[in-house]
Amino acid sequence: MADGSAMERLSVPAADRLIGVRHPVLSHGYVVLVDYMGGDAAIVQAARVSYGKGTKSVRDDRGLIRYLMRHRHTTPFEMVEVKLLVRLPIYVARQWIRHRTANVNEVSARYSVVPDEFDLPPAEDVRRQSLRNRQGREEALPPEVAEAFRTDLAHISETAYAAYRKALEAGVARETARLVLPLATYTEWYWKIDLWNLLHFLSLRLDPHAQEEIRRYAAVVGEIARAISPVAYEAFEEFELEGMGLSRRERVAVRALLEGADPKAACERAGLPLVREDGRPMTTGEGVEFLEKLERLRGTSPGG
Repeated sequence: MADGSAMERLSVPAADRLIGVRHPVLSHGYVVLVDYMGGDAAIVQAARVSYGKGTKSVRDDRGLIRYLMRHRHTTPFEMVEVKLLVRLPIYVARQWIRHRTANVNEVSARYSVVPDEFDLPPAEDVRRQSLRNRQGREEALPPEVAEAFRTDLAHISETAYAAYRKALEAGVARETARLVLPLATYTEWYWKIDLWNLLHFLSLRLDPHAQEEIRRYAAVVGEIARAISPVAYEAFEEFELEGMGLSRRERVAVRALLEGADPKAACERAGLPLVREDGRPMTTGEGVEFLEKLERLRGTSPGG
Protein backbone atom coordinates (compact mmCIF):
# COMPACT_ATOMS: atom_id res chain seq x y z
CA MET A 1 0.00 0.00 0.00
CA ALA A 2 1.26 3.48 -0.88
CA ASP A 3 2.30 5.73 1.98
CA GLY A 4 0.94 9.22 2.60
CA SER A 5 3.53 10.90 0.38
CA ALA A 6 1.83 9.37 -2.64
CA MET A 7 -1.20 11.52 -1.89
CA GLU A 8 0.74 14.77 -2.04
CA ARG A 9 0.36 16.90 -5.16
CA LEU A 10 3.44 16.43 -7.31
CA SER A 11 4.88 19.82 -8.20
CA VAL A 12 7.55 20.74 -10.74
CA PRO A 13 9.13 24.16 -10.00
CA ALA A 14 10.19 24.75 -13.62
CA ALA A 15 6.61 24.15 -14.77
CA ASP A 16 5.15 26.25 -11.95
CA ARG A 17 7.14 29.22 -13.23
CA LEU A 18 5.54 28.87 -16.66
CA ILE A 19 1.92 28.99 -15.49
CA GLY A 20 0.23 32.06 -16.93
CA VAL A 21 3.19 33.04 -19.14
CA ARG A 22 2.30 33.93 -22.74
CA HIS A 23 4.62 32.48 -25.36
CA PRO A 24 4.05 34.45 -28.60
CA VAL A 25 3.60 32.53 -31.85
CA LEU A 26 2.99 34.07 -35.31
CA SER A 27 1.58 37.59 -35.55
CA HIS A 28 -1.14 37.49 -32.86
CA GLY A 29 -0.96 33.96 -31.44
CA TYR A 30 0.32 32.56 -28.18
CA VAL A 31 0.46 29.47 -25.97
CA VAL A 32 -0.11 29.65 -22.20
CA LEU A 33 0.32 26.88 -19.66
CA VAL A 34 -2.84 27.09 -17.57
CA ASP A 35 -2.22 24.09 -15.31
CA TYR A 36 -0.66 20.66 -15.20
CA MET A 37 -0.93 17.50 -13.15
CA GLY A 38 2.11 15.37 -12.45
CA GLY A 39 5.53 15.13 -14.06
CA ASP A 40 8.34 12.61 -14.21
CA ALA A 41 7.63 11.55 -10.63
CA ALA A 42 4.00 10.81 -11.53
CA ILE A 43 5.13 8.58 -14.40
CA VAL A 44 7.40 6.64 -12.07
CA GLN A 45 4.70 6.52 -9.40
CA ALA A 46 2.18 5.06 -11.82
CA ALA A 47 4.65 2.54 -13.22
CA ARG A 48 5.57 1.22 -9.80
CA VAL A 49 2.00 1.55 -8.47
CA SER A 50 3.39 2.03 -4.96
CA TYR A 51 5.97 4.78 -4.77
CA GLY A 52 8.03 5.41 -1.69
CA LYS A 53 10.00 8.62 -1.83
CA GLY A 54 13.72 7.97 -1.59
CA THR A 55 13.51 4.24 -2.26
CA LYS A 56 14.95 4.61 -5.75
CA SER A 57 17.70 6.86 -7.06
CA VAL A 58 17.17 9.52 -9.70
CA ARG A 59 19.18 7.33 -12.06
CA ASP A 60 16.81 4.43 -11.45
CA ASP A 61 13.82 6.67 -12.23
CA ARG A 62 15.42 7.89 -15.45
CA GLY A 63 16.16 4.34 -16.53
CA LEU A 64 12.57 3.30 -15.84
CA ILE A 65 11.11 6.20 -17.84
CA ARG A 66 13.43 5.48 -20.76
CA TYR A 67 12.41 1.81 -20.62
CA LEU A 68 8.75 2.75 -20.68
CA MET A 69 9.25 5.07 -23.65
CA ARG A 70 11.44 2.61 -25.51
CA HIS A 71 8.90 -0.18 -25.18
CA ARG A 72 5.88 2.11 -25.65
CA HIS A 73 4.28 1.39 -22.29
CA THR A 74 1.86 4.29 -22.57
CA THR A 75 -0.29 4.23 -19.44
CA PRO A 76 2.21 5.76 -16.97
CA PHE A 77 2.70 8.73 -19.32
CA GLU A 78 -1.07 9.18 -19.48
CA MET A 79 -1.04 10.00 -15.75
CA VAL A 80 0.43 13.43 -16.58
CA GLU A 81 -2.06 16.06 -17.77
CA VAL A 82 -1.38 19.40 -19.43
CA LYS A 83 -3.87 22.24 -19.90
CA LEU A 84 -3.05 25.03 -22.35
CA LEU A 85 -4.69 28.21 -23.57
CA VAL A 86 -3.90 28.65 -27.25
CA ARG A 87 -4.62 31.55 -29.60
CA LEU A 88 -4.14 30.54 -33.22
CA PRO A 89 -5.36 31.24 -36.77
CA ILE A 90 -8.30 29.19 -37.97
CA TYR A 91 -6.20 27.54 -40.70
CA VAL A 92 -3.82 26.21 -38.02
CA ALA A 93 -6.70 25.27 -35.72
CA ARG A 94 -8.24 23.08 -38.42
CA GLN A 95 -5.05 21.00 -38.53
CA TRP A 96 -4.63 20.96 -34.75
CA ILE A 97 -8.19 19.79 -34.05
CA ARG A 98 -7.54 16.55 -35.95
CA HIS A 99 -5.75 15.31 -32.83
CA ARG A 100 -8.90 13.95 -31.23
CA THR A 101 -7.37 12.66 -27.99
CA ALA A 102 -7.57 16.06 -26.29
CA ASN A 103 -10.38 17.89 -24.52
CA VAL A 104 -11.03 21.15 -26.38
CA ASN A 105 -13.26 24.12 -25.62
CA GLU A 106 -13.07 26.83 -28.28
CA VAL A 107 -14.34 30.38 -28.04
CA SER A 108 -17.68 30.57 -29.84
CA ALA A 109 -18.28 33.23 -32.47
CA ARG A 110 -21.99 32.56 -31.92
CA TYR A 111 -21.72 34.14 -28.47
CA SER A 112 -18.70 36.45 -28.73
CA VAL A 113 -17.63 39.16 -31.16
CA VAL A 114 -14.48 38.07 -32.98
CA PRO A 115 -11.51 40.46 -32.44
CA ASP A 116 -9.99 42.25 -35.44
CA GLU A 117 -6.92 40.02 -35.70
CA PHE A 118 -5.75 38.03 -38.70
CA ASP A 119 -2.52 36.28 -39.58
CA LEU A 120 -0.20 37.95 -42.08
CA PRO A 121 2.84 35.76 -42.81
CA PRO A 122 6.19 37.44 -43.41
CA ALA A 123 7.33 37.60 -47.03
CA GLU A 124 9.91 34.83 -46.52
CA ASP A 125 7.12 32.41 -45.57
CA VAL A 126 5.25 33.01 -48.85
CA ARG A 127 7.00 30.47 -51.07
CA ARG A 128 6.47 28.37 -54.17
CA GLN A 129 4.30 25.24 -54.16
CA SER A 130 6.36 22.09 -53.61
CA LEU A 131 6.44 19.72 -56.58
CA ARG A 132 7.37 16.80 -54.34
CA ASN A 133 5.12 17.41 -51.34
CA ARG A 134 1.65 18.36 -52.50
CA GLN A 135 0.88 19.81 -49.07
CA GLY A 136 4.03 21.88 -48.75
CA ARG A 137 6.12 24.72 -50.12
CA GLU A 138 9.65 25.02 -51.39
CA GLU A 139 11.94 27.80 -52.56
CA ALA A 140 11.31 31.52 -52.33
CA LEU A 141 9.11 33.39 -54.78
CA PRO A 142 10.14 36.69 -56.38
CA PRO A 143 9.71 39.44 -53.76
CA GLU A 144 7.03 41.22 -55.79
CA VAL A 145 4.90 38.04 -55.90
CA ALA A 146 5.18 37.51 -52.14
CA GLU A 147 4.35 41.15 -51.40
CA ALA A 148 1.39 41.10 -53.78
CA PHE A 149 -0.03 38.11 -51.93
CA ARG A 150 0.49 39.78 -48.56
CA THR A 151 -1.22 42.94 -49.82
CA ASP A 152 -4.18 40.92 -51.10
CA LEU A 153 -4.44 38.96 -47.86
CA ALA A 154 -4.40 42.12 -45.74
CA HIS A 155 -6.98 43.79 -47.97
CA ILE A 156 -9.31 40.77 -48.00
CA SER A 157 -9.03 40.29 -44.23
CA GLU A 158 -9.67 43.96 -43.46
CA THR A 159 -12.58 44.13 -45.91
CA ALA A 160 -14.09 40.93 -44.50
CA TYR A 161 -13.85 42.23 -40.94
CA ALA A 162 -15.47 45.52 -41.96
CA ALA A 163 -18.32 43.54 -43.54
CA TYR A 164 -18.58 41.45 -40.35
CA ARG A 165 -18.87 44.56 -38.14
CA LYS A 166 -21.35 46.14 -40.55
CA ALA A 167 -23.52 43.01 -40.40
CA LEU A 168 -23.45 42.99 -36.60
CA GLU A 169 -24.40 46.66 -36.43
CA ALA A 170 -27.28 46.00 -38.82
CA GLY A 171 -28.62 43.33 -36.49
CA VAL A 172 -27.40 40.19 -38.24
CA ALA A 173 -26.95 37.38 -35.71
CA ARG A 174 -23.36 36.69 -34.70
CA GLU A 175 -23.64 33.06 -35.81
CA THR A 176 -24.47 34.27 -39.34
CA ALA A 177 -22.25 37.34 -39.54
CA ARG A 178 -19.13 35.23 -38.84
CA LEU A 179 -19.50 33.50 -42.21
CA VAL A 180 -17.62 36.29 -43.97
CA LEU A 181 -14.45 35.86 -41.88
CA PRO A 182 -11.44 34.23 -43.62
CA LEU A 183 -9.18 31.36 -42.49
CA ALA A 184 -6.53 33.85 -41.39
CA THR A 185 -8.79 35.04 -38.55
CA TYR A 186 -7.66 34.10 -35.04
CA THR A 187 -9.55 31.85 -32.66
CA GLU A 188 -8.78 30.65 -29.13
CA TRP A 189 -9.28 27.50 -27.11
CA TYR A 190 -8.44 25.60 -23.98
CA TRP A 191 -6.65 22.35 -24.85
CA LYS A 192 -6.20 19.63 -22.21
CA ILE A 193 -4.38 16.40 -22.98
CA ASP A 194 -2.36 13.67 -21.29
CA LEU A 195 1.38 13.59 -21.83
CA TRP A 196 1.49 10.49 -24.03
CA ASN A 197 -0.97 11.92 -26.54
CA LEU A 198 0.72 15.32 -26.34
CA LEU A 199 3.97 13.64 -27.33
CA HIS A 200 2.18 11.92 -30.21
CA PHE A 201 0.90 15.34 -31.33
CA LEU A 202 4.48 16.61 -31.23
CA SER A 203 5.85 13.63 -33.16
CA LEU A 204 3.58 14.61 -36.05
CA ARG A 205 3.65 18.39 -35.78
CA LEU A 206 7.39 18.79 -35.24
CA ASP A 207 8.04 16.69 -38.32
CA PRO A 208 9.61 18.65 -41.22
CA HIS A 209 6.65 17.64 -43.40
CA ALA A 210 4.16 19.46 -41.14
CA GLN A 211 3.10 22.99 -42.06
CA GLU A 212 5.59 25.52 -40.72
CA GLU A 213 3.06 27.52 -38.73
CA ILE A 214 1.82 24.58 -36.68
CA ARG A 215 5.43 23.48 -36.21
CA ARG A 216 6.08 26.81 -34.48
CA TYR A 217 3.22 26.17 -32.08
CA ALA A 218 4.43 22.61 -31.54
CA ALA A 219 7.91 23.87 -30.67
CA VAL A 220 6.44 26.01 -27.87
CA VAL A 221 4.23 23.17 -26.63
CA GLY A 222 7.29 20.92 -26.65
CA GLU A 223 9.26 23.28 -24.41
CA ILE A 224 6.36 23.38 -21.97
CA ALA A 225 6.23 19.58 -21.95
CA ARG A 226 9.99 19.51 -21.37
CA ALA A 227 9.60 21.75 -18.31
CA ILE A 228 6.89 19.50 -16.86
CA SER A 229 8.58 16.15 -17.54
CA PRO A 230 12.20 16.70 -18.57
CA VAL A 231 13.28 13.06 -18.33
CA ALA A 232 10.26 11.84 -20.29
CA TYR A 233 10.81 14.52 -22.92
CA GLU A 234 14.47 13.57 -23.24
CA ALA A 235 13.42 9.95 -23.82
CA PHE A 236 10.80 11.08 -26.34
CA GLU A 237 13.43 13.04 -28.29
CA GLU A 238 15.81 10.10 -28.37
CA PHE A 239 13.43 7.23 -29.14
CA GLU A 240 10.67 8.98 -31.08
CA LEU A 241 11.82 12.26 -32.63
CA GLU A 242 15.35 11.09 -33.37
CA GLY A 243 14.60 7.38 -33.54
CA MET A 244 14.13 5.44 -36.75
CA GLY A 245 11.98 2.44 -37.57
CA LEU A 246 12.59 -0.07 -40.35
CA SER A 247 9.94 -1.93 -42.33
CA ARG A 248 10.34 -5.57 -43.32
CA ARG A 249 11.59 -4.60 -46.79
CA GLU A 250 13.94 -2.03 -45.34
CA ARG A 251 15.46 -4.70 -43.10
CA VAL A 252 16.07 -6.78 -46.23
CA ALA A 253 17.78 -3.78 -47.82
CA VAL A 254 19.95 -3.20 -44.73
CA ARG A 255 20.98 -6.86 -44.79
CA ALA A 256 21.99 -6.43 -48.44
CA LEU A 257 24.04 -3.35 -47.54
CA LEU A 258 25.82 -5.29 -44.79
CA GLU A 259 26.64 -7.97 -47.38
CA GLY A 260 28.29 -5.35 -49.59
CA ALA A 261 25.53 -4.25 -51.98
CA ASP A 262 25.31 -0.60 -52.98
CA PRO A 263 22.14 1.32 -51.96
CA LYS A 264 20.51 1.03 -55.39
CA ALA A 265 21.09 -2.72 -55.58
CA ALA A 266 19.92 -3.11 -51.96
CA CYS A 267 16.67 -1.34 -52.79
CA GLU A 268 16.20 -3.54 -55.86
CA ARG A 269 16.76 -6.70 -53.84
CA ALA A 270 14.28 -5.57 -51.19
CA GLY A 271 11.61 -4.50 -53.67
CA LEU A 272 11.90 -0.82 -52.79
CA PRO A 273 11.24 1.01 -56.09
CA LEU A 274 13.41 3.94 -57.15
CA VAL A 275 12.28 4.25 -60.79
CA ARG A 276 8.83 4.77 -62.29
CA GLU A 277 7.39 2.53 -64.99
CA ASP A 278 8.31 5.15 -67.60
CA GLY A 279 11.94 5.07 -66.47
CA ARG A 280 11.95 8.38 -64.61
CA PRO A 281 13.51 8.49 -61.13
CA MET A 282 10.97 8.53 -58.31
CA THR A 283 10.89 11.56 -56.02
CA THR A 284 8.63 9.96 -53.40
CA GLY A 285 7.84 6.45 -52.22
CA GLU A 286 9.28 3.73 -50.03
CA GLY A 287 12.60 3.45 -51.85
CA VAL A 288 13.24 7.19 -51.74
CA GLU A 289 12.34 7.31 -48.06
CA PHE A 290 14.75 4.44 -47.32
CA LEU A 291 17.59 6.31 -49.02
CA GLU A 292 16.68 9.36 -46.94
CA LYS A 293 17.00 7.22 -43.81
CA LEU A 294 20.47 6.17 -44.95
CA GLU A 295 21.40 9.83 -45.36
CA ARG A 296 20.16 10.52 -41.83
CA LEU A 297 22.30 7.66 -40.55
CA ARG A 298 25.38 9.01 -42.33
CA GLY A 299 24.83 12.36 -40.70
CA THR A 300 24.28 10.98 -37.20
CA SER A 301 27.01 11.08 -34.57
CA PRO A 302 26.85 10.34 -30.82
CA GLY A 303 25.30 13.32 -29.11
CA GLY A 304 24.58 15.03 -32.42
